[in-house]
Amino acid sequence: MAALGSSAAVTNSECSDILTELESWYARDNGVYLLQSVRDALESLLDTSFGYHILQLGLTAGQPLFEASPINHRIYVGMSAGEGINLVSDAQELPLDSDSVDAVIAHHSLEFTDNPHQVLREIQRVLTPQGQLLLIGFNPYSINGLNTRLRGMSRHSLWRQHHPVSEHRLRDWLHLLGCEVQDCTRLYGLPPIGGKRLRGLLTRWDQWGNRHNLPVGGVYILRAIKQQPGLTRRRRLRLSGERLMGLAVPNSGAAPSPTPAIPAQRRNKRVESGDVAA
Repeated sequence: MAALGSSAAVTNSECSDILTELESWYARDNGVYLLQSVRDALESLLDTSFGYHILQLGLTAGQPLFEASPINHRIYVGMSAGEGINLVSDAQELPLDSDSVDAVIAHHSLEFTDNPHQVLREIQRVLTPQGQLLLIGFNPYSINGLNTRLRGMSRHSLWRQHHPVSEHRLRDWLHLLGCEVQDCTRLYGLPPIGGKRLRGLLTRWDQWGNRHNLPVGGVYILRAIKQQPGLTRRRRLRLSGERLMGLAVPNSGAAPSPTPAIPAQRRNKRVESGDVAA
């Protein structure tokens, strides 16, 4: 038991370190620029997501990406408590009912875990049929991907723990899970570096590449739709052992029952006998 507790403590410590370092990276100039590019790209994608609940998963806190969504109930899941986090959970075992979330944004959720397949299966489980999934990850076959691999050879813990999932591999995984890939948006082909003049030039080139969706983008946003039918409530409870958190659908009030129609012959007789007021 002591060894198990020690192992869990080490794992939690590593996750905390990765969380801190990734948030620190996104707080720098290139991270801020990339995050804004991702938000701009998500704005048009989220316009097509409707429902009652939207979920964001990832290793960062204080960086919500669902502001442009028309869905009002927003759940921000994190490995540990932080700014904006309203559900602390491991992405491999979400405490949510199956087929309960209408849209999921997974921000680097597969790249810093030992079991990306389980994370993806869990995302697919909680997503409603025809629900929208937006997966954001670093493209290993890009300038940025080469840079992260070189950093991973050093003692830098963030990129040493980075296990990128390529767009092609992710498409195969989603197909096996019954999710149909709709499209892929690619960003951050030329990371802005250097002095003010060079940085401005690279930024313009990168924005041009974003508009043309070049395959060399350092970050991809893969959009997929869950095609599998949902589970019945009885089967969900049986599989989950009634331990999951159900997300209630807002009740707009009971609809009034329609008044039964009176046959024409009966109505005429009632009028003649004076049962119905003129």
